[in-house]
Amino acid sequence: MGFVTVFGASGRQGMAQVRQLAKAGRRVRAISRRADPFYGERFANVEIVAADLDDEPSLARAVEGADAVFFTRPLIQPSDPVERIRRVGRAAKAAGVKRLVFNPSLWVPDAPIGQPTYDYAIAMENAFAESGVPLTIFRAVLFMDNLLTNWARPFIVNEGRYVYPHRAGLAANWICLDDVARFMIAALDRPDLDGARIVIGGPERLYPEDVARVLSDTLGRPVRYYPCTAEEFSANLVKAFGEGFPPSMREPTLKGIAQFYRFNNEASFNPFAVDMEPVLKRIPLKLETMREWAARQNWSDTDGARPPAG
Repeated sequence: MGFVTVFGASGRQGMAQVRQLAKAGRRVRAISRRADPFYGERFANVEIVAADLDDEPSLARAVEGADAVFFTRPLIQPSDPVERIRRVGRAAKAAGVKRLVFNPSLWVPDAPIGQPTYDYAIAMENAFAESGVPLTIFRAVLFMDNLLTNWARPFIVNEGRYVYPHRAGLAANWICLDDVARFMIAALDRPDLDGARIVIGGPERLYPEDVARVLSDTLGRPVRYYPCTAEEFSANLVKAFGEGFPPSMREPTLKGIAQFYRFNNEASFNPFAVDMEPVLKRIPLKLETMREWAARQNWSDTDGARPPAG
């Protein structure tokens, strides 16, 4: 297979995809408008191209000659995300792309459940499916790398607090972004995964106190769990983006994220838990535990350049 176009390459998720594609010996076209999209990290066989999800000619250039496209749902969507996906799908179809791999960045139900974020994710998945390009979707439930963001890491490093809006008893199969990328890469050579919509998570189910314990052991000092409100979490997340957050999106995002996490805490089901045994039988990968992932992170350089959020 030739090269893979990775949209959102300068985000934390896109960087993991570029990293793992390069490690697998794949050629990559990384889509980013940043001058230094990888915050100093360097990869072989990576071409950097600027594109705009609201500009069809630039999307055509982004996917021209690509055998596959990786697309991750952006958190900030100043325009209709479903129409944006339709544009990417049309460009991929016209360019003869052989495989689309979509990461909606969350668990997605198979049918609407009345929660706007989840229901809109279904519409996004369906918009890609309508393109007619062979499609594989990985619905990753929760990312370990969230703990490295500017809305989580400073609390951990500076205050010894793991701050998250999960109620007590809400367990989660945290997965690292490099493993999400490895699932996406596995789909490239698996025609049997055409049309698959697969929920993925990490190899273990952790309660908030378990995460705090891993962080405490890794940092060598106590880290306690602070169950913040959905509103506190939303405010911290929006603040982490700094000046890059569009002012017009601030209030809708604050409201939407708070509603989303309140729903997750109050739902009769757990959207962060997944049975990985059948998934790993279908796609055999060795997944990283939270302890293994935490041990390879740099928890001391709080001023280093890094993506602010996802």
